[in-house]
Amino acid sequence: MSTYLDTPNGRRIAYARQPGSGPGVVFLGGFKSDMTGTKALHLQDWAARRGRAFLRFDYSGHGDSSGLFEEGAIGDWAEDARHAIEALTEGPQILVGSSMGGWIALLLARAMPHRMAGLVTIAAAPDFTERGFWAGFSEDQRQTVLRDGRIELPSDYADSPYVITRRLIEDGRDHLVLNQPLRLDMPVRMLQGTADADVPMSWALDLLDHADGADIRLLLVKGADHRFSTPECLRAIEAQIDEIG
Repeated sequence: MSTYLDTPNGRRIAYARQPGSGPGVVFLGGFKSDMTGTKALHLQDWAARRGRAFLRFDYSGHGDSSGLFEEGAIGDWAEDARHAIEALTEGPQILVGSSMGGWIALLLARAMPHRMAGLVTIAAAPDFTERGFWAGFSEDQRQTVLRDGRIELPSDYADSPYVITRRLIEDGRDHLVLNQPLRLDMPVRMLQGTADADVPMSWALDLLDHADGADIRLLLVKGADHRFSTPECLRAIEAQIDEIG
């Protein structure tokens, strides 16, 4: 059952938290996902066995949180994550960011480095609104977004389509991380499947090349897809968390 956090900007964020030792682990989900996914629940069980503090939550417009998905954008969801970390955790945390959650983890590392004990990213998708959606749109699709303020795209993960809004694209441009220096003064472990059809392996290599830090490593898992939820993949996530804290 969810508990709720009311944020200063009026959003109600659903979360599940368990107490334990630090550094705590915070799971950051992906685009249009929620905190009941395989990775989030697996890591909660793993943290419970280890006696580790753990937090999972839904961004606004996702899962049990308030708001409509299509009204949100990267900046909103990064704010949600920051408020959740500030209000619901103590001390430095290890952020585990999946897909879009990897982008949000990087934004948080830039905004509040004093609260970062480490980052683990899973198929991180920084700047995906620009280098994924916008770059991949045809000219007709771009004109639809500019004219109508939205476009619907089919989803491989749900029966309902993805609604991509003009605000999502424009707000994404205000939160890019690969167009400026990215200093990460904490241990960073990046996980990427070679069979990921949503986030190209080249994006992981681009991030590895772009980020500046003394302890950044990339692990490529041959044959793993974007879900990264097989038993072997889940063990790989656990191992990276163990390695950095």
